[in-house]
Amino acid sequence: MESVHIAHIGEHEGKEVEIRGWLYNKRSSGSVLFLIVRDGTGFIQAVVVKGQVPDGDFAAADRLTQESSLVVRGLVRADRRAPGGYEISVSGVEPVSIAEEYPISLKEHGVDFLMDHRHLWLRTPRQVAIMRVRNEIVKAIRDFLDEREFVLVDAPILTPSACEGTTTLFETDYFDTKAYLTQSGQLYMEAAAMALGKVYCFGPTFRAEKSKTRRHLTEFWMVEPEMAWVDLDGDMKLQEDLVSYVVRRVLERRAKDLATLERDTSKLEKVEPPFPRITYDEACDILRRHGVEFEWGNDFGGGDETILAEEFDRPVFVHRYPTACKAFYMKPDPDRPEVCLSADLLAPEGYGEIIGGGQRIDDPDLLARRIEEHRLPAEAYRWYMDLRRYGSVPHSGFGLGIERTVAWICGLEHVRETIPFPRLLNRIYP
Repeated sequence: MESVHIAHIGEHEGKEVEIRGWLYNKRSSGSVLFLIVRDGTGFIQAVVVKGQVPDGDFAAADRLTQESSLVVRGLVRADRRAPGGYEISVSGVEPVSIAEEYPISLKEHGVDFLMDHRHLWLRTPRQVAIMRVRNEIVKAIRDFLDEREFVLVDAPILTPSACEGTTTLFETDYFDTKAYLTQSGQLYMEAAAMALGKVYCFGPTFRAEKSKTRRHLTEFWMVEPEMAWVDLDGDMKLQEDLVSYVVRRVLERRAKDLATLERDTSKLEKVEPPFPRITYDEACDILRRHGVEFEWGNDFGGGDETILAEEFDRPVFVHRYPTACKAFYMKPDPDRPEVCLSADLLAPEGYGEIIGGGQRIDDPDLLARRIEEHRLPAEAYRWYMDLRRYGSVPHSGFGLGIERTVAWICGLEHVRETIPFPRLLNRIYP
């Protein structure tokens, strides 16, 4: 008898199969047991009828508790009423491990309780759907970049210096000196781009932000492409093509998971290039029109980003931010040095910034001044300065936050559900 996965059960209609999984739920009508079995790829109802299985198997099935592991054998038959369109007429049940009383029942639980049991909460249909969408997003990003001949380059996790400012660094001892958990792989990707042309890194990044908003984690994942010989316009073009590709892939391949999440996909279907582009100055005007007292030179908060995004039915670029509110490496606009060649991509529906990027400074003298102005340790950035001393070229890149992207595409209220084991200001367990 063939062991199969529930996701492919339709390929075995009319055949005897074996399912290895866990009991999600059980109900009984006396002589009939209805077992909802999950195996990680899906859920299926297995019907156990007294007299059609050995008495010992029926008794064993009756003893099964929620999340007990088991092997079910039986005939696959189509049933339009069943979830997924198929169910199993059981011929045999083999318990593998009887679970203790399961802490997560099918009733409602508080967020703190669920977060304390995240290792078990992951098993529920909603969380499984989110993880599958996350996997599809990651795979789609890799496919998009790989098909365009980007080279994956792994950036270090331990770094000697800051990338996004010194106030959000996690510091650690590194033998007889100090090191920091990376905030971004961007600086290293700039070096790699000078060797390989088009590169990207994909990995965890860390920010010691004392923030409790629904958009922030202290540990999150970013994909960071970097490209030689590309300006800000080319950078934004790649971003809109990437995001559109990812959304389209999820709509095509994870429709069932989006349905489980009750996601309104009509809003995602509008995500097609070109994306609208507004300047920072135009964004300020929009905010003031909505009654926000916004001072030129400030960065946008979450509420500001929501107002701006609500003006459009798809992601919107805000470009040319004030130089003073962006990172030291951003290239000033040659025609207007008080703003820089930077751009943030704001997702619709109140999800805020999912991408930050722009064109980097390629002039060694200007970069040296910026390092000094930001009071950064020149010695730690000596290698970064070398990139401008030895064959500097115009180059651009961006960082896309995986968790915010997952939250937007899935329609989630908080990023804590977008990552298997979230790290928050007051949470590092489990």
